[in-house]
Amino acid sequence: MKSRRHFLAGTAAAATLLGTSSPLAIAADPPIRVQPSMMKLSLAAYSFNNFFARRGTPEQIAAAKMSLEKFIAYCAEQQLGAAELTGYYFPKDVTPEYLVSLKQLTHRLGIEISGTAIGNNFCLPEGDARDAQLAECRQWIDYAATMGAPVIRIFAGNVPKGDSEEASIERCVAGINQSLEYAATKGVFLALENHGGITATPKQMLSIIDKVDDSPWFGVNFDSGNFRTDDPYRDLEAIAPYTVNAQIKVCVDPNHKGKQPADLPRIIKILKDAKYRGYVTLEFEEENPFEEIPKHLQQLRELIS
Repeated sequence: MKSRRHFLAGTAAAATLLGTSSPLAIAADPPIRVQPSMMKLSLAAYSFNNFFARRGTPEQIAAAKMSLEKFIAYCAEQQLGAAELTGYYFPKDVTPEYLVSLKQLTHRLGIEISGTAIGNNFCLPEGDARDAQLAECRQWIDYAATMGAPVIRIFAGNVPKGDSEEASIERCVAGINQSLEYAATKGVFLALENHGGITATPKQMLSIIDKVDDSPWFGVNFDSGNFRTDDPYRDLEAIAPYTVNAQIKVCVDPNHKGKQPADLPRIIKILKDAKYRGYVTLEFEEENPFEEIPKHLQQLRELIS
């Protein structure tokens, strides 16, 4: 089951990354990519977070400035080929008819659904709350399969109060493995995001990756703005080879000292050097999204071309 596991011994990169000069077992082999990098541009619905009704009723969704249907139309207006439909903005009651309606709309407008996302926590101890998290993940795998979304970005979670990180990682890995078994039957990738908690550093990310079952349906959601370490770019290089979905933020926050403009050419180069082939999704989290997003989309178009 661990056929791809190996030891990366004594390299300068490993020593720099983990703060040691000793040989270390750091991760499973990333997928071998023999073709040059190729990227397709997408936009995350989260970019308009303040304008959506979260898990709303039909009335609340209709009254909001942005809905998934309006967002898909916006992506078409921006000449995008794809859109990420973040799970938070789906209706409170998701029906098969609603999912099919999104699939029809995106196809008619020439938009692919690049992926979707859930806000799960797999660090929870055994019990009803954990069971609910696993059930929600299976449910969203079904939703993604119905819509034709190839990937779901998932979170690891946070260490419960009074617990240890080691135990939390083991439970997280168990949750991922259990979910992967189901995802494989539906043809949906699970992409673990570097999203704080027990994935706040590349060392933590790689420790989880190394324990996950060897599955072609697992990889990393590369989020360019989520490492708050002393050198986010160096740390993004460490996870880039495992990327199956990429999100680009326009700011970074080294050591939690405050946001600064991201070096987008450097970030895209990291993905190109890793020979990443797939969606590059702008996730805009700053002010004035309607005014600013088109500018950043144009910059990314030029960088990935």
